[in-house]
Amino acid sequence: KRTSKSKKNIRKNAWKHKVLKHAKRSVFLAKYLLTNKPEDVSVEKLLTRIRDKEDASATAALSGEQDS
Repeated sequence: KRTSKSKKNIRKNAWKHKVLKHAKRSVFLAKYLLTNKPEDVSVEKLLTRIRDKEDASATAALSGEQDS
């Protein structure tokens, strides 16, 4: 038997809403951590590593523009 189109759409929309909910939660958490000083040492290390990667990629992008 085949699954009806409406059932497929219901399942697909449920999955999309679930993903959207997790994405919103992740963005909220990221903004919170960037604006407030985390008390956990492991979180601070992670943020430092992320910032270092961003700085390195920005530096690489700038050096690439200067070569052109």
